[in-house]
Amino acid sequence: MKKAITALFALAALLALDATRAAAADAFRVAVLSSRPETITGGDALVRVEVPQGAAFDTVVVTLNGRDVTAAFHAQPASHTLTAALTGLQLGENALQVFDATSRTKPVATLKLQNYPISGPVFSGPHEQPSICGTEEFKLPDGTTLGPPLDANCSVKTVVTYVYKSTTPPPPAANGRPAASAFVPLRSLTTLPADVAFTTTTLGKKVPYVVRVETGTVNRSIYQFAVLHDPTKEAQPTAFAPPASWNNRLLYSFGGGCLGGWFKQGSSLASVISDTIVGKGYAEAAATLNVFGNNCNEVIAAETMMMVKERFIEAYGPPLFTMSRGGSGGAEQQIPIADNYPGLLDGIMPSATFSDVLANAALILDAHLLNNYFAKGAANLTDRQKLAIEGTARLKDFAGDASRINPESSCPPSMPKERRYDPVSNRSGVRCDVFDHDVNIYGRDPSTGFARRPVDNTGVQYGLTALNAGVITPAQFLDLNGKIGGYDNDGNLVSQRAVADPLALRTAYRTGRVVNGGLGLGKLPIIDVRAYRDALPAGDVHLKFHSFSLRERLRKANGTFANEVLLVGATPGELPQAVSVDQYAIEKMDQWLTSVATDSSADLVIKKIERAKPADLVDSCYTPSGERIVEPQTRTGGKCNELYPTFSSPRIVAGGPINNDVLKCQLKPVDEKDYKVAFTVAEKTRLSTIFSQGVCDWSRPGVEQQVPTGTWQSFSSARASN
Repeated sequence: MKKAITALFALAALLALDATRAAAADAFRVAVLSSRPETITGGDALVRVEVPQGAAFDTVVVTLNGRDVTAAFHAQPASHTLTAALTGLQLGENALQVFDATSRTKPVATLKLQNYPISGPVFSGPHEQPSICGTEEFKLPDGTTLGPPLDANCSVKTVVTYVYKSTTPPPPAANGRPAASAFVPLRSLTTLPADVAFTTTTLGKKVPYVVRVETGTVNRSIYQFAVLHDPTKEAQPTAFAPPASWNNRLLYSFGGGCLGGWFKQGSSLASVISDTIVGKGYAEAAATLNVFGNNCNEVIAAETMMMVKERFIEAYGPPLFTMSRGGSGGAEQQIPIADNYPGLLDGIMPSATFSDVLANAALILDAHLLNNYFAKGAANLTDRQKLAIEGTARLKDFAGDASRINPESSCPPSMPKERRYDPVSNRSGVRCDVFDHDVNIYGRDPSTGFARRPVDNTGVQYGLTALNAGVITPAQFLDLNGKIGGYDNDGNLVSQRAVADPLALRTAYRTGRVVNGGLGLGKLPIIDVRAYRDALPAGDVHLKFHSFSLRERLRKANGTFANEVLLVGATPGELPQAVSVDQYAIEKMDQWLTSVATDSSADLVIKKIERAKPADLVDSCYTPSGERIVEPQTRTGGKCNELYPTFSSPRIVAGGPINNDVLKCQLKPVDEKDYKVAFTVAEKTRLSTIFSQGVCDWSRPGVEQQVPTGTWQSFSSARASN
C-alpha cells in the first residue's frame, strides 16, 4: 500500500510538472536578444516576443513606455515569435509591455529595460580621466582615418567600408617584401570588379570575397566587425536579413599587452579580415579597449565586448554562438570574462595563457626581485642555482614588465608631463599603473588617495625547494631571503617585504580578479593553445605552467576540467607553415559549439559539453616537424614533456600551489621539520629573525581568499576615479 501511495504521489508530481510545462509553453514571454535587459546601451535593442500557439499575431499589441511599437515587430511563424529592432529608449528604466485580445488593459508579459549611454559606462564605474583619443590615427580598411573625435568621449560617426580580395597580387612593399594584404577598396556597390577573388565558406558556399567592415565607437572604444557581403546582389543587411554568406558564427578577437594600457582609447586593434576567419564565412569583431596594451582592465574589457556584441546583433541578428581567441593579454581578458560575465562568450581559445592579470604579475614581480638580488652578486650563486631559485628555464629580468605597478614609468607619450604623478612635486597627478587604472575596483586608500594594492611577499621563502633539493646551501638561502626585499606603494624596490592592503585582497577574490573557475568558466568549452616559450634564449613570461594553473583552478572549483583541452606547439616560427594549431582549434571549436547548440536535452551543461566534444579533440603536442603526439598533457612525464619541459615560478619554488591563486599567504611559525637540511645554531637564529612574523603556510587558503560573491558584478558606485 505504501509503495502504491508513493507511486501515486510520483505520478501526480509528473502530471503537475507536465501541466506546468504546458502552461509555460502557452504563455507570452518577452526577451532582449541583443543584450541583457539590464545592460542595454545606445537607446536601441533587438527584442523578441514569444506568442502562444493559440494566439494570433494580429491580436498582439506591444508598448514601450506606453507608446505603441507593435508596427516595428516582424512575425516569424516558424518559431511563433515577433521580433523588433526597437529604438528611442530613454536613459534609465524603460517599460516594455505585451497585450493581447483577451486582456487589453492588463499586460500578459512585461520586461524592464535599463538603457545606458552608448559612450558608457555600464558596470565598470566612472570613466578614467583623462582619455587620449586615437580616432585621427586609426586606419580604416581603405587607408583613410576616422578623423577627429566628435566629443570628449572620443566618439565618431559609424562608418561602413567595403573591400575585396583581388586576384591580382599586390605590389611589394618599399622594403621589397610582399605586401601585407591583397584587399583593396570596393569603389562601386553596384558592379563587382573583374579581378574579385572567390572564397568558399564553412557552409560550402563559393562567393565573391567582398567584406563589409563596420567601424564605430562604443564605451569610448573604437570597434570593428567584418563579414562577407556582396552589396551588388544583396540589400544592406539587417537583423532580419543578415548577409547571405555569413555562417551565423561570431569570432571575437582580443589583443595582448598590458604595460601602458591606460588613459587612452587606442588607435589599433587586431585585424578583423583574414582568410581563415572572415574568408570562411565567420564574422569577426574586435575593439581597441579589448587590446590590453590600450586597456589593461578586464572589467572595462568585458563591458566593451558586451557593447560591441550588442551592436553586432542589432546589425546582423543573434549568432548561433560567439567564440573568442587572443594571446597573453588576450587570454587575460577571455578567461575572466568567461568566468565573471557568463553569456558573453560561448567558447574560448586563449593562447600564451595566464589565468588572470594578478597571476601574471606574481611571476613578473617575484622574478624582478630575484634578478635585482642576483645582479648584486650576492652569495656567489651559479647560473644553475639561480635557475633553481627562479624555477624557469632561462633567467629574465622583468624590470620593464614590473613597471606596470610604478605610476611614473608608463604614461602614454601624449600625456602632458605636468599632469603626471611625481612623488615629490605632483602627488595629485595622474598615476599610470595597473592598480590606479583599476581604482574603481580596488578603491582608494584614504591615507594616500592612491588605489589599494594586493601586492605581497611577506613570509615567502624564496628558493625553498632548491634548498631542500640541496641545490643551494642554508647560507645562500638565508642571504637571499634576508635581502630580497619587496615593493613600496609606488612600485619601487625597497628592502622591506611588500604587504598587501587587506581590502584589496578581499576585493580581488570577491570580484573575480583572481579567477575562481567555478562561475561561468566551468560551463563552456576551452581550447588552450600553448606555443612553447619556456626555453627562449632571452627568457619569457609566457610559461607553460600557467596552463596547468588554469586547469587546476577548473578542477578545484568544478571537480573536473573535462571542458578544457590543451594543445602545446613548438616555439613560434618553428612549426611548418602547413601546420596551424590555431586553425585546427578554430575548426574544432566550431564543431564543438555547433553540437552543444543543437543539444536540446535537459542534461547539465557540463554533460552536454563532454558529449559534444569532437572525438579527435584531445590533449596533444606538436613536434617542430609538425607531427602530432596525442597524450594527456601533464607537468611531468610523457613524450611532450621531453620535447617541451614544464618549468614553474619563484612562488611555486617557494612552496606555493600550482593553481597560483594565493596573493598573500597565511603565516605559521618557522618549523625545522619543513627543511631537509640542517641549520647551525646561528643560522636558526638568522632564520627566525628574517621570518619573525612567520613563513607561508601553503596548506591553508590565502588571506581573504574566498569564492566571488557572484557574476555580473557592477562597479558603478565606485567611490572615485582618476
